Amino acid sequence: MGSTTSCCVPASPKLSRNAHSRLESYQPESELSREDTGCNLQHISDRENVDELNMEFNPSDHPRASTIFLSKSQNDEAPSRNVRDKRKSLFVNNHGTARRKYSSCSTIFLDDNTVSQPNLKYTIKCVALAIYYHIKNRDADGGMLLDIFDEKLHPLSKSEVPQDYDQHDPEQKQIYRFVRTLFSAAQLTSECAIVTLVYLERLLTYAEIDICPGNWKRIVLGAILLASKVWDDQAVWNVDYCQILKDITVEDMNELERQFLELLQFNINVPSSVYAKYYFDLRSLSESNNLSFPLEPLSRDKAQRLEAISRLCDDKYKDVRRAARKRSASMDNLCGVRWVPAILS
Repeated sequence: MGSTTSCCVPASPKLSRNAHSRLESYQPESELSREDTGCNLQHISDRENVDELNMEFNPSDHPRASTIFLSKSQNDEAPSRNVRDKRKSLFVNNHGTARRKYSSCSTIFLDDNTVSQPNLKYTIKCVALAIYYHIKNRDADGGMLLDIFDEKLHPLSKSEVPQDYDQHDPEQKQIYRFVRTLFSAAQLTSECAIVTLVYLERLLTYAEIDICPGNWKRIVLGAILLASKVWDDQAVWNVDYCQILKDITVEDMNELERQFLELLQFNINVPSSVYAKYYFDLRSLSESNNLSFPLEPLSRDKAQRLEAISRLCDDKYKDVRRAARKRSASMDNLCGVRWVPAILS
């Protein structure tokens, strides 16, 4: 028949575990490392820490990260002071003593510029100034230069490109004229200018390139092209830019747009918080460079329009405030559309 002990003992896992526990001490599972267990999954806390570390390098994605152009403008204290002094002297010569306007009980001074409706002229000036600081205070190594943005390989006009085209930094007026020409001919809005700056800094961060005298025009053109299609309902076609820039081809514009999107990793989303951050940082840049938006006294017509908007909002939320003042409310009123009366048991 055979021994029952010899056939039952090895077949019993319980007895095997008990015998093993008598021979070796117990090792807790918590001491096993991630490599020993073969689990290479990243913990959620690790992902959150990495995301927080990357926030300062992605100002176009995170509202709490400081913008690149504002930090670069702050690194240029002495030249900025000279520019501010020059602009202040010109203002004094043209308008007499420099006086700051303050509101009073009888007069209220407002600028024609809000986060929802920025002033087009001054927004373009601020964006041109931000691009100017990007070029002037770029990294010493220059970063990587892509062929699609090289003006020597892809000129915007038939005129011969100088040999030292990438050696001299453009002035702010030159950048402003280039951006203003595109915005005026394409009839773009001021919000599109802010989105253009967001895409420009996102490109510099994602592609790890730097904007320089040899590529700034094509980088700005690609950012404007993409921002106009994303922001405006009636987008400007690529062939329309060929009518503005007479010597550029449609194939070149299509390739510029395609590679720009690939470098952005097709991330064209601009959250409202990021948009507001860029708007207020542009206002800070304008104030530090004496490009403040002009203040005008509140007229009777503008006051009436503001009052009408306030009255419209007051009527819109009157029912909401009345419901909030009630001490108790029915469950049927919690949803906007009444489909079926609620039944409480």
